[in-house]
Amino acid sequence: MTAKPAVVTRFAPSPTGFLHIGGARTALFNWLYAKHTGGQFRLRIEDTDRARSTDEAVAAILDGLQWLGLDWDDETVYQFARRDRHAEVALKLLAEGKAYHCYCTPEELEEMRATAKAAGRPMGYDGRWRDRDPSEAPAGIKPVLRFKSPNEGETVIADQVQGEVRFQNAQLDDLVLLRGDGTPTYMLSVIVDDYDMGVTHVIRGDDHLTNAARQAQLIDAIGWPRPIYAHIPLIHGADGAKLSKRHGALGVDAYRDLGYLPEALRNYLLRLGWGHGDDEIISTAQAIEWFDLDAVGRSPSRFDFAKLENLNGHYMRSSDDAALAEAAFPYIESRLERALTADERTLLTRAMPGLKVRAKTLIDLADTALFYVRVRPLDLTEKAQKLVDGEARAVLAQALSALEGEPVWEETALEARIKALAEETGLKLGKIAQPLRAALTGSDVSPGIYEVLVLLGRDESLARIRDQA
Repeated sequence: MTAKPAVVTRFAPSPTGFLHIGGARTALFNWLYAKHTGGQFRLRIEDTDRARSTDEAVAAILDGLQWLGLDWDDETVYQFARRDRHAEVALKLLAEGKAYHCYCTPEELEEMRATAKAAGRPMGYDGRWRDRDPSEAPAGIKPVLRFKSPNEGETVIADQVQGEVRFQNAQLDDLVLLRGDGTPTYMLSVIVDDYDMGVTHVIRGDDHLTNAARQAQLIDAIGWPRPIYAHIPLIHGADGAKLSKRHGALGVDAYRDLGYLPEALRNYLLRLGWGHGDDEIISTAQAIEWFDLDAVGRSPSRFDFAKLENLNGHYMRSSDDAALAEAAFPYIESRLERALTADERTLLTRAMPGLKVRAKTLIDLADTALFYVRVRPLDLTEKAQKLVDGEARAVLAQALSALEGEPVWEETALEARIKALAEETGLKLGKIAQPLRAALTGSDVSPGIYEVLVLLGRDESLARIRDQA
């Protein structure tokens, strides 16, 4: 018999939209804790909201997790498919006198909300059917099934991040377990699924803290052991306000489209609310070794695009050239509106060392790499055009003549040839190099000019210079 893992975490998104950045961080923390402890990381799709759940959202969530490199154990659990099991648990509570049928009309519930609001009380159910005889039920009302939550005392959550959190039971009303049509509610489904999946640690956003109290009451009534809770603070924008689209509350797929590397985004999300001394660059292996819940802070973290870009730039500079080129090819091809040839792919891979030095994203990289595979004659930027106008054309003609006479087409020889031209003409080196850069690349900014000449090759280089001379 195979022993159960000591730790089982889970990520349980609702498929009503993309995998947003806060959800991605929650998934990462669960994944890391499972890896750190030698446990399992499970995935559950909470698709009980049938009106809003979509197959497209499920696909986006799975794709986002796979792109981030967050692999999960066992098969994906789909909550809606387990609705009969959820209902079975609710009906057992009814049989044990721990739940009851409530026959309130929608109008009565609305009246309760209005009364509570006028009195400044929490908007909750007042328990009017808790001890009434079902024979008093009005005709034509399909009852919901409510849990008899404790009315007195308090529910205490021993949270691994928030510490001990206390809730007055009088403030928590009798939650609905089954709707009038017999379908289970989220609160019930979650605790049944967590138990059946063997989840030991529930790591999620602190907006679920009140849910933890309600779910703990239900778990206690059933007689199951509670999972260990860890509620992590939410992510705010750089200005301290709640994270919105303007701050970066985008889907993970949007970050991929913006040219971020998955390993950089993982590293950045790790540092949003968790720390290991002053370490900023943390490899996946280090993260697995170091991650623990006691280092998760209690304060909201702030999302900062500038920090993410800087971190992404570091990962790009550290990347293997061939792997980075492969990641950049789709962005380059989308700009060219055509597929790259095998020779062009080889050229761009060779060009990576000079291109990745300044790039912060794959989009930056693609934009700066395009000149290598553009078809002549190049379109020059406005600044580049100024560099080849007027007297510069004569300088280009002299440079062309000098380079045509160079038999050894490699960086040292080419640099010596251009420096010799500068001495012969009395021109500063920049007066020759900048027009050359503009003619060769179509821009006033590029990798080193001698590197560009070598990578483009003799024929292409001379032809581009000739176009502008």
